Amino acid sequence: MIACNHLSYFDPVANSHAVLKAGRTPRFLAKDALFRVKVLGAFLRAHGQIPVQRGSGDQSPLQRARDALAEGEVVVVYPEGTVTKRPDHLPMQGKTGIARLALDAGLPVIPMASWGSARIWQKAGKGSLKPGRPIWSKVGDPIDLVPPAGGVADLATLRALTVEVMDALTALVEDLRARYPGRWAGDG
Repeated sequence: MIACNHLSYFDPVANSHAVLKAGRTPRFLAKDALFRVKVLGAFLRAHGQIPVQRGSGDQSPLQRARDALAEGEVVVVYPEGTVTKRPDHLPMQGKTGIARLALDAGLPVIPMASWGSARIWQKAGKGSLKPGRPIWSKVGDPIDLVPPAGGVADLATLRALTVEVMDALTALVEDLRARYPGRWAGDG
């Protein structure tokens, strides 16, 4: 299971590239509205992506993700649930689904940060397709989220474990941002 920061709508392309380069095929948890876009939705369904109806409380996406993980598949999650709204492009607070999924599956979370895509494709504002813009990815050490004694995590525990994942992602993002080429540095 991979947890990623979310800078732009281009991130799934960059993250897919990194996962495919590692010899695995990613399955993303993605907002259900994408599945209603005619050609894109057909593509997402054909490639086994998992729709999430945000804010609904529907647990079926987590179950589909658990099933995929149990089959040995790679599931990619954006714990923030949306593109970051922070002006510095660092990760926002994560949702607890990442911790629930990791604990239920008994698997570590692999943090994977990217940097460089923020100016390419956003919901609002001017995008830039300047050629040569590097998009960097960096994978951190696996995070073994430890279940509480008794095995059942309350909301406070889930939040604390989610913070652990988000802190690891933030450290990776800060490292990428600090080393990013000066020519593009102001572009996120």
